[in-house]
Amino acid sequence: MLQTEIKRLNWGCGNHIKPGWINSDQNVRKVAENSLPCDIRQGIPLDSNSMDYVVSIHALQEIPLDELVSVLSELRRVLKPGGVLRLCLPDLLKGIDAYRRGDRDYFQVPDSDAKSLGSKLVMQVLWYGYSRTVFTKEFIEERLLDSGFSRVRHCEYGKTDSEYPDIVELDNREAESLFVEATK
Repeated sequence: MLQTEIKRLNWGCGNHIKPGWINSDQNVRKVAENSLPCDIRQGIPLDSNSMDYVVSIHALQEIPLDELVSVLSELRRVLKPGGVLRLCLPDLLKGIDAYRRGDRDYFQVPDSDAKSLGSKLVMQVLWYGYSRTVFTKEFIEERLLDSGFSRVRHCEYGKTDSEYPDIVELDNREAESLFVEATK
């Protein structure tokens, strides 16, 4: 039986170009054959039903709230039927829990930028003004379902419920993130 090559998209990659992936971001420089600079809000220049899976690591929070469903719908469009979207997102509740515990070590914001625990919480949640949307498990699940995904599963760092074991290879920022997979 002839095995076909898995097609995978690293959406919102910034300058983190990964070999073996199509790397897409509006700010990515066309430095390699696998770089795809574009603003997802105008569409990704990929065929519909062309990707086996899509991964996005800490990028969706930069999308304004009123554009989330359309962006998620665009990611769904490029997935093959049965394809999987894996999202790694900053988890609002983990930040709140760290604040309530008084856990200064949780926050990545240096004291020079925010001294009090409450300031660190706000600064990290907004990430210096880059984050426009915050996430909880329930909130992203609802947005994914609103975008037409048929199945949503909450996952752990480095673990997948999908048929694609390599879908987790971009995972990072375990302590502050939630992980979710949705099937087209």
